Amino acid sequence: MSADVELQGVSIAFGDFYAAKNVNVKIEAGEFFSFLGPSGCGKTTLLRAVSGFLEPSEGKVLIGGQNMSGIGPNKRPTSLIFQNLALFPLMSVADNIAFSLEVRGVGKQARRKRADELLDLVALNGQGDKKVHELSGGQRQRVAIGRAITRNPKIFLFDEPLSNLDAALRAEMRVEISKLHNQIKTNMIYVTHDQVEAMTLADRIVILNQGNIEQVGTPEEIYNDPANIFVAQFIGTPKMNILEVNEENVVSENIIKLLGNDIQFNNLQLKKSKHFVGIRPEHLKANQNTKFTFNPEIELIENLGNEKIVYMKKDEYQLSAKIPSNVEIGSSIGFDLDDIFIFDADGKRVKQ
Repeated sequence: MSADVELQGVSIAFGDFYAAKNVNVKIEAGEFFSFLGPSGCGKTTLLRAVSGFLEPSEGKVLIGGQNMSGIGPNKRPTSLIFQNLALFPLMSVADNIAFSLEVRGVGKQARRKRADELLDLVALNGQGDKKVHELSGGQRQRVAIGRAITRNPKIFLFDEPLSNLDAALRAEMRVEISKLHNQIKTNMIYVTHDQVEAMTLADRIVILNQGNIEQVGTPEEIYNDPANIFVAQFIGTPKMNILEVNEENVVSENIIKLLGNDIQFNNLQLKKSKHFVGIRPEHLKANQNTKFTFNPEIELIENLGNEKIVYMKKDEYQLSAKIPSNVEIGSSIGFDLDDIFIFDADGKRVKQ
């Protein structure tokens, strides 16, 4: 069972401060959708508006086409999984999972039967009689998810659920959450500041910045077709190289002088003004045949085993490149026309 979620002109203010400003987005039934952005961008605030813990200052939240105004969290078809999990430490794992059934007056045997079913679903078979403190961080996360499923919600809401886990457990839980979504086919709305979580889990992502939507799209669309410099640099590690090009280096409406190259674009009309050129570190190549090359000063090389991060300088620009570890770094670094992103003086994408 699932339902679409729509935010229509949602703004949320705390005094004169707007945590969210005129947010419009529709999340389709069954979709895994992520709110992604830096701390303080408004993503958790919007999640709380969907869950009913906050009422929008302006606009409305619709779930399954129904306006949720005035409907509290306990009456909405949602289940919120908190960052701190909010488990009951003195209860057994099974009792934690079945707590909402107990509140609804379901008998003890039926509660345990349902708890055991959900323990199987979240890969905790045989752990029902343990106390929460006996479990690992990843196992506790699964208990919280199992407890959320007990309510049979139409929408699961995750508020940075993996932020307290170490890197290995985060990777493990990403896989588990993705598998669970594929099994139950229910909406999942997932708040995170971690681009890896959003890119690997979500069908679509909304990128937020200071309460505003910067872009909505699939992971592929956001990576390959960023709407502006903020999105371009927020997605990808290391972040995209952004090189400022002054108007004197805009040679004509389709030629830019950059890194010792005259770069001619096929379908572009540039104004004689400041622009920014973006090149992702992974698109800078060493010892390969490329259309454009430059000879940088290598400042630092970080060896990560399977790849090297190369920090370099050319003219007034600081750049980084991500190079496979088996490739020797010579005196020349190159790139191709398709590797270049152009942004105007305001940081908005200029498309070829």
